[in-house]
Amino acid sequence: MDHPPVPPTALPFQHAFDAETFRANGHRVIDMLADYLDAASSGTPMPVLPWLEPQAMVDSWPGDFPEEPTGALHDILQLVVREANHLHHPRYMGHQVPGPLPAAALCDMVGALLNNGMAVYEMGMSGTAMECRVIAWMAQLLGFDSQADGVLTSGGSIGNLTAFLAMRHAKGADSSDKLPAVLVSDQAHYSVRRAVKIMGWGDDGAITVPCDAQFKLCVDALPERLRHAESLGRRVIGVVGSACTTPTGTYDPLDAIADFCAANDLWLHVDAAHGAPAALSETYRPLLRGVERADSVVFDAHKMLLMPALVTAVLFRNGDDSYRAFEQRASYLFVKSPREEWYNIGHRTIECTKRMLSLKVYTALMCYGTRFFADYVTRQYDLARRFATMLREAPDFELAAEPEANIVCFRHTPNGAGDLDAAGLFMRTTLINPLTTEEHLVVLLACIREEAKRAREEV
Repeated sequence: MDHPPVPPTALPFQHAFDAETFRANGHRVIDMLADYLDAASSGTPMPVLPWLEPQAMVDSWPGDFPEEPTGALHDILQLVVREANHLHHPRYMGHQVPGPLPAAALCDMVGALLNNGMAVYEMGMSGTAMECRVIAWMAQLLGFDSQADGVLTSGGSIGNLTAFLAMRHAKGADSSDKLPAVLVSDQAHYSVRRAVKIMGWGDDGAITVPCDAQFKLCVDALPERLRHAESLGRRVIGVVGSACTTPTGTYDPLDAIADFCAANDLWLHVDAAHGAPAALSETYRPLLRGVERADSVVFDAHKMLLMPALVTAVLFRNGDDSYRAFEQRASYLFVKSPREEWYNIGHRTIECTKRMLSLKVYTALMCYGTRFFADYVTRQYDLARRFATMLREAPDFELAAEPEANIVCFRHTPNGAGDLDAAGLFMRTTLINPLTTEEHLVVLLACIREEAKRAREEV
């Protein structure tokens, strides 16, 4: 039986969902963002980071929210853009966060409006299909076979925790009378130790392995660190390799670590959040040699695939391991076993109301093609090497280590190499912006020299 339409007067919130108002606001916002993108990406003189002290920034944003509508949407968004860290500007060389592809940002807008959660297939049908395809592509890229599987999640920290939970289950650590532990480089990301503590393993749950002069994990030190862990009453169940490390961008010798793991029945987890896309590059793929032997890998798309944050893949060489982290019952969502309900992704991730993370990655791969990303990775890694050459040739700068990725650590030594006044004060830049050129790097060094001179004059 057909029901008569409900009169608009009976829907007091209808105005907030009015399509024409949304259309008008959307056009205005897109125009504003396009103008910003044009100015920032073309290198228009502007403060890349319009710095304001934290409390002053909080004080500048009113907290007395009005009771009635104000129509302030455009003004608020315009202020947000003006006060943002402008990652699309070619002079941005800061953190491991790219100015994302504009098309990917549009995907996020679509996903946000649709708001289809990804715990159960019914809520995210197309998102589930796209996630399956993205995971399969990433796994194949790293050299895994068709048995591999995985899941997308919100960031590398959750990704590492998810992999560790699966490792604990796969290695039967829950039934052991000894607390488990992992061996991990002293250059590993802090989220590794955080994950260990979340799981209740304590400070000794992550046994530190020293690195060599190039900040790579010393494979020769692994046997002694394994014995040390056992002397503490720990049962080591895995080793964590980095590809690449966050501090210096160096790749651990994954093949040699995999040999050690195979000889000692240990799980190999590779934190490749930043460096996994090197597999796209014919030039730099050898940096990842051995990653195909890992039991689990974390792969961020919001770094070297130019996606808006956050979207991280947790990949498992043995697809069954992807179900081991969260084996729980929730009758209001899940009916069958996780493997029977492979299409209900909530079985495999800590999130329930997960965003449609796959949409932007799938769309970007389909629209731009994989060669676009391969060329981008190669270009940024090449640029880091050219910057290293500039630093070596400069009499007043010093490299911390030869860059392997697009992360470069260096310091200013105005009195020459070994300047004691500069001891320990290394700077770190991530050349993640595809619009940054060698000319911008020349300007960067000039700015550092000028700032150092000003600081000396003030002393």
